[in-house]
Amino acid sequence: MVALIQRRLFCTKISQNNRQHRLQWSVKQVTKSNFNDSLQEFKSHLSSSDFVAVSLQNTGSFSAAWHRISSFDTPETAYLKARRAADRFQLLQFAVCPFIISGSKLTAHPYNFQLFPRDELNIGMPSYSFSCQTSYLTAMARQGFDFNACIYDGISYLSRAQELVAKVRMGNPVAINHVMKPSSSPPTVADTVFVERVKSRVKHWKKACTDSPSRKTDEALIKSLRKLVLRGEQYGSRPCMTIDVCSERQVQLVLEMLGEFSDDLVALKIPTKGGGTQAVRVVLTTSKEDKSLFERELQKVEEEQNKKLRGFREVIDLISASQKPVVSHNSLNDFSVIHSKFIAPLPLNLDEFLRSLHSVFPHIFDVNHLMKEVGPPEKVTNIPAAISYLKNRFFAPIDIEISYASLDEGKIHGQNVVRICHLFAKLCSVLKIIPGAIQSSDENATSLLDGYANVFKSCCGSSQESVDGGIRIWTKSPRKVGCEDLVFLWGFRDRLSAGMLKSLLQGSHDLFSEEFDVCLIDKSCAIVVFLRPNLSQALMDLMCSEGITGSLRELVSEGLRAAGYETYKRACSLGLWETDLACSLDKASATPDCFSQAGSETKSSEISWCNDLMINLDDL
Repeated sequence: MVALIQRRLFCTKISQNNRQHRLQWSVKQVTKSNFNDSLQEFKSHLSSSDFVAVSLQNTGSFSAAWHRISSFDTPETAYLKARRAADRFQLLQFAVCPFIISGSKLTAHPYNFQLFPRDELNIGMPSYSFSCQTSYLTAMARQGFDFNACIYDGISYLSRAQELVAKVRMGNPVAINHVMKPSSSPPTVADTVFVERVKSRVKHWKKACTDSPSRKTDEALIKSLRKLVLRGEQYGSRPCMTIDVCSERQVQLVLEMLGEFSDDLVALKIPTKGGGTQAVRVVLTTSKEDKSLFERELQKVEEEQNKKLRGFREVIDLISASQKPVVSHNSLNDFSVIHSKFIAPLPLNLDEFLRSLHSVFPHIFDVNHLMKEVGPPEKVTNIPAAISYLKNRFFAPIDIEISYASLDEGKIHGQNVVRICHLFAKLCSVLKIIPGAIQSSDENATSLLDGYANVFKSCCGSSQESVDGGIRIWTKSPRKVGCEDLVFLWGFRDRLSAGMLKSLLQGSHDLFSEEFDVCLIDKSCAIVVFLRPNLSQALMDLMCSEGITGSLRELVSEGLRAAGYETYKRACSLGLWETDLACSLDKASATPDCFSQAGSETKSSEISWCNDLMINLDDL
């Protein structure tokens, strides 16, 4: 059998550091200057695609070693960590790639959007402070990222929630398109007086605006007085008047009253800064045709304003409206950022987050989860290694075709999104997933896909992101242990390795004669994992008792402390994000349980444990 030859459109770039040739795909770079044209092109590619891959570049992911999602995290604590990172760090690059898989051919249309949260409309949003991780910025600079271009030509945006607030703050008139139903409650005396007074004003104002041409010979002073008394104004070239209101009840009364006049009046609401209505503006048109023209003008102005408010979020809204499956390499972190920046503030717990996210993106595939289904025996540290692993063990050749034939030598950003497409295509081939089945009516094929989509809870601690922004894919099958079998230890001597601490514990008490493991989380704290049930609680009870003896007593007297997993969960849920986990556990231990999340129930959870979780302290 003749293997298919992989065909890639690429250019060769020589790194200034190592002078080695690197193969790069063509990725269209999009900034504010070419955003509108690129958006139309993207819309066309999206409509003809089967999937959409995304890859994000943030200013950081964690501010301390233990803030990073790890294998000992439950889905709930992993979400709390992802939520903090999404709120804390800023998104600077968003790579999007609509793609089609047809047999062994992958056709990709990659875009890399440069973003910056600029307050272009002077409304105080989304301008805010954000944190930066120096290693991330260093890696971006090493790749030739232009920070000046990002700041001055990056595309701004508002989330859906921010857009609603911005419209209120701007105070622009809003057309009232719906017909108000008559109020069921009887009018009060105040209502009657208000309606009659407004009706009289509108009647005289309209009469003055539609008087015979002889009126045009009036003196300028008389015209000015009439305009002042009737409070007449101009909305563009059309006459209008403003009716002040004190409540939504009065707004309803005004709209009901306007219905008694002819159809040549158009009502606009003037919002207050607080979100209510401060006035109703009535615009007089000359005919039904003029009224239709005016309403189209209002709609066009509103669409242009909304486009300015949304900015890059137009891309997110297009993906959501298309209902196309979205492919990511780290779904929890990526979609926490997407939800925070483009939808609304992140919910407090994981279940609410998943419900909200599912309403926007119904089908999400994580290549980390798919790699776990393949079941390789060792940990693959990045996407190229994962592709190489599949290539060496499975016959799944993929022919890649990129829609852009040229590549700017100085622009190599957004390459990961193409690698994600490539890896996903190979995994579909290996796992016998039919890419087009998600839009088909084949229930068997759809149920197969459903088994791989929207899997967040099982891979929360399975993927890690390297300090330099590279992608790490966890593929080793770790051992499952219950959270109740973990004990957090802190207060031990400085510069102890996990092996040294384990040796000290082994000879300190009979409890440690059983099989157990030790892992350093950071310089201040370690996890002890007992592989036999109930020993963790016995250790914590022992350390609090007066009957403790031997070298374990000496360690406790030197400051050794212990806590169960519930204390760690409490530290995360209360936002005790100190630099050292030991400080956070101290504060969480001193906090009564009643200050934890209200109504939360303690659930028995399992985590994935692997004995190669040691951390190199030189990297911290």
